[in-house]
Amino acid sequence: MTVFVFDIETIPDTETGRKLYGLEGLTDEDVAKAMYQLRRQNTGHDFLPLHLHKVVAISIAMRSRDTFRSWSLGDAHSNEAELVTRFFEGLDKYTHVLVSWNGSGFDLPVLHYRSMLHSVPAARYWEAGDGEREFRYNNYLSRYHWRHIDLMDVLAGFNPRANAPLDQVAIQCGFPGKLGMAGSKVWDTWLAGDIDSIRNYCETDVLNTYLLYLRFEHIRGKNDNSMDAKEQELVAEFLENSDKPHLREFLDAWRD
Repeated sequence: MTVFVFDIETIPDTETGRKLYGLEGLTDEDVAKAMYQLRRQNTGHDFLPLHLHKVVAISIAMRSRDTFRSWSLGDAHSNEAELVTRFFEGLDKYTHVLVSWNGSGFDLPVLHYRSMLHSVPAARYWEAGDGEREFRYNNYLSRYHWRHIDLMDVLAGFNPRANAPLDQVAIQCGFPGKLGMAGSKVWDTWLAGDIDSIRNYCETDVLNTYLLYLRFEHIRGKNDNSMDAKEQELVAEFLENSDKPHLREFLDAWRD
């Protein structure tokens, strides 16, 4: 069984914003300001509808056989279509257990809309049992199946009023949480041309999510104390062997 933890980072889809609101001729920054303002006027907050989020980073933490590793799909120059294609190709090629934090409420719906935009096929992801019988009882789409585990949703007992932020639960459980970056800073960071910081931030989010997944597997009786310690050590070894400063910083924060 391969565990495939993922997280995405997004910015306003200014290209669609121009089309929807007649904002041709404005810069991306000004289009986004208008989109945020319209959203505040209509709802009282500026969190954009999910179909107006553009994916700029997708990070993965993967546990397979005797290995653990974490990385971001593509590179700093990859466009959205490539990132979304790589994500769904990974699910079509292998049958993973998909793990997320609020993936059902945010990441996956965003990826659905972006795959529609870019015509990205994903037959295995959308399989619900018509082609493969086993997917009738355990698929990526059902809220109550285990092929996709949205940890936030599961831990809240599928009650939105009980949802909790990844950062706070990670810190509560002794993991690093966010390290100087937050989702609210992604757009400004993008405007500054610093995609590497966004990708690094996304990678630390999937590490926090994976560590919480290990804790979840422990409390539901899948991993005993010895196995849990070994699984955490596998993550620590990966971080120790990395030459990326943000991963070493994550390890230092975890050990403090």
